[in-house]
Amino acid sequence: YRGGNEIINNKTRWCLWLKDANPSEFRKSKFIRDRIEKNQQFRANSKRPQTKELADIPYLFGEIRQPKSSMLVLPKVSSEKRKYIPMPFIDPNTIINGSSLMISDATTYDLGILDSSVHMAWMRIVAGRLEMRYQYSKELVYSNFPWPNVDDKQKEKISQTAQAILDARANYPDASLADLYDSLAMPADLRKAHKANDKAVLQAYNLPADATESEIVAHLFKMYEKLTKTK
Repeated sequence: YRGGNEIINNKTRWCLWLKDANPSEFRKSKFIRDRIEKNQQFRANSKRPQTKELADIPYLFGEIRQPKSSMLVLPKVSSEKRKYIPMPFIDPNTIINGSSLMISDATTYDLGILDSSVHMAWMRIVAGRLEMRYQYSKELVYSNFPWPNVDDKQKEKISQTAQAILDARANYPDASLADLYDSLAMPADLRKAHKANDKAVLQAYNLPADATESEIVAHLFKMYEKLTKTK
């Protein structure tokens, strides 16, 4: 059971996931029954009507949105000192909580766009803040972000550069994403992979490889204005 903090800092919490479980199995466990009873009491004592209703199914999560395939996970809160928000692919055996967003059936192309300097420039302008940290929002950041119109060759190129990012991360299995994306400690091969990905994404937006962040943002807002006028 992981959220943004656990994902970035390589921590693990555990939960009871009893969806589709056979009641005859978990009824035999005092450990599980005790926790279900406590959850039922908690929900029944809530002042929120929706939570009270969930006391009838205390063995299930209130909201079940878990996909059956691998998902790209975006932590909602990330340090303002990071150049990129670390975004991993996570298998469906891990339950993602509300402190992260997830995209099911995402591809390496999606990772390449979202973990690029272009998307990060957009995020830094439109995202909210939690203290000084960036607070990523589906409504403000993701849903309003103008994606490029790419051909198959460009899409394949970005998929390859994004895969190189994943490969570079895999070179450090004992390092957390917080370690890998520390502004001072980021490994050279991971930094190189991100720069190559940035270049490929900038090309997809018809921007030069040395485009400044202000130039990127100006270009994106022109795209956004055009998109919103056509709706």
